[in-house]
Amino acid sequence: MPAPLVTATYELLAGIHVAEGAGVVVLPNSPNVIMAAQRAAEMSEKPVRVVPTRAQQEGLSALLAFDSARSCEENADAVSLAAGGLAVGGVARSARSDPQGRFGEGDAVGYSDGLLVSWGDPAATLRSTMAGLAAGAELITCIAGEGAPLARAAVEGLAPEGVELEYHDGGQPAWWWLLCAE
Repeated sequence: MPAPLVTATYELLAGIHVAEGAGVVVLPNSPNVIMAAQRAAEMSEKPVRVVPTRAQQEGLSALLAFDSARSCEENADAVSLAAGGLAVGGVARSARSDPQGRFGEGDAVGYSDGLLVSWGDPAATLRSTMAGLAAGAELITCIAGEGAPLARAAVEGLAPEGVELEYHDGGQPAWWWLLCAE
């Protein structure tokens, strides 16, 4: 087992053990952490359920289905069901130029469910990415990151017609905007 997976597993296991509940629901919020979370759950003496969330904004939105009055199993099922109904994406500054010539270093790049869907100007890229995520959605949650090049009012003006936009400042360093549609 590679060292980073072992380290992550033991860090998650330590977090599980200090959690106050009799059972624990773990939301990895990254595809790179899911396997470590599953291994930590196997090693735990407490009941643990892993809901394999792949993005921060997915975990945050799905967690709204959590109810402290329910059991670990019931909460894991509710959070998993909520996560299954979400579409996630984001817009970030490109760290390098695309080998295919679609965008340059510093351009905006938009992702939807892990796939590159838009690139170029930040406003156009955000609008296009939100429009793709909004198909069939009623609400888009937008979490603005550190250094996002558009103000809140500008972002709100880019929301697709008929879709409510919920805006939050998140301060995350790598993404200008994290997006979640439901």
